[in-house]
Amino acid sequence: MSNAVLSLKGLKRTFHQGTETLHVLRDVDLDLYPGELVALVGPSGSGKSTLLQTAGLLERSDGGEVIIDGKHCAHLNDAVRTQIRREVLGFVYQFHHLLPEFDAEENIILPQMISGKSFSDARVRSRDLLNEVGILDRASHRPARLSGGEQQRVAIVRALANKPKILLADEPTGNLDEHTAGAVFDNLIQLVHQENLAALIATHNMDLAQRMDRTLMLHEGYLKAM
Repeated sequence: MSNAVLSLKGLKRTFHQGTETLHVLRDVDLDLYPGELVALVGPSGSGKSTLLQTAGLLERSDGGEVIIDGKHCAHLNDAVRTQIRREVLGFVYQFHHLLPEFDAEENIILPQMISGKSFSDARVRSRDLLNEVGILDRASHRPARLSGGEQQRVAIVRALANKPKILLADEPTGNLDEHTAGAVFDNLIQLVHQENLAALIATHNMDLAQRMDRTLMLHEGYLKAM
């Protein structure tokens, strides 16, 4: 088996509300491997988003270690953490967060150009990805002219535009009806395998969770296999 591209070792995250201490993550351990989809489930408020944000270097832990592509990240400065996010991680959220003044293709080109890719190369990659999810014919449409499913497909391929090794997704189909959610998830599975990504996907949809390679439950701060 290949090496884990994301490892969490004894991860802790604590919040304080007045005199109350909330232990959101308690000694969380996780290894995530290339080419696998892992479902992250748990009750609302259980800390799934906190786990994703901490694993994705958007928040700092209160203990433990985050190891991304072999690099220990817990004590890195913000500039290096930002560089790792840009080069290794892709993020998808429940809301697509597309830039409304740009069309679908431009929304995928922009992050590539920010990372230093030429416009022509970025455009090729953008069109290839849009074709993979079946909406190349919508490339010139701005988000307001796209359906909910189309918007989320654009958000997914935008996250993959810079060829990350890890995809972190927080309820990526949460705003879609059942039929559309299933179709968008088909695209996501295909892209994860095609790009050999390691994907950690938080979801309330147990039907989608059952289609992944394994499922982890976060409850009262502890992460356990189901």
